[in-house]
Amino acid sequence: MTNDPFRLDGQLALVTGGGSGLGLAISQAFVTAGAKVIITGRREDRLKQAVAQLGPAAGYVPHDVTDLDSIPGMVALVEERWQPVDILVNNAGIHIKKLAVDTDAADLQQMMQTHLFGAFQLSRECGRRMAARQRGSIVMILSMAAMFGIPQVAAYTAAKSALLGLTRALAVELSPQNVRVNAIAPGWIETDMSRGALENDPAREQKILGRTPMNRLGEPLDIGYAAVFLCSPAAKFVTGVILPVDGGASIGF
Repeated sequence: MTNDPFRLDGQLALVTGGGSGLGLAISQAFVTAGAKVIITGRREDRLKQAVAQLGPAAGYVPHDVTDLDSIPGMVALVEERWQPVDILVNNAGIHIKKLAVDTDAADLQQMMQTHLFGAFQLSRECGRRMAARQRGSIVMILSMAAMFGIPQVAAYTAAKSALLGLTRALAVELSPQNVRVNAIAPGWIETDMSRGALENDPAREQKILGRTPMNRLGEPLDIGYAAVFLCSPAAKFVTGVILPVDGGASIGF
């Protein structure tokens, strides 16, 4: 044990979509900070590879966050097999790149089911348990799309913007029980998902870099370290905030 307020020793973090990208980086940062980490995702092969990379402090449970009815059982399994969940990171997500006029109701439903409904159900289940224990931290992974308008991602923007509102509402309801709820709004980070969004679109990439004062994409661990801070004792009086980790994109001109 240590008195370092940025450590997470003894805590268990549940990270959705933890097998790759930002979820894996967040999990890596948590392990480095002393936490146990359980990752979930749809692809067991990817989860196994991620756990092998993360080491003995990590485990996994195959799970599809869009299967809402299975979420209470999944959380119960994690707590019975390991220990109570101290930290929940709602990271699982998908991306659809289409003009709004070409986006149909099925696209929007798919996006909401993954980003919003899954996060709400997980936060409700974990939040109920955390509140009973009078401790816990929930982190939502948002996007610059929740901060300002971005073309060709209307469904994604709607879902992430809804998560922003959910973060504030949950913070108001759960903080009296010492359960803090915060969000991270990543800027443009070098991941498989971002590469897919920028693929064959050099004008879009140049526009992104042009409005990012640091003039580069971020690294996944930049998000991981921010998550460690928000979940650590160093942030014990921080709740309901939206933390941009974006190289200045949200304030750039």
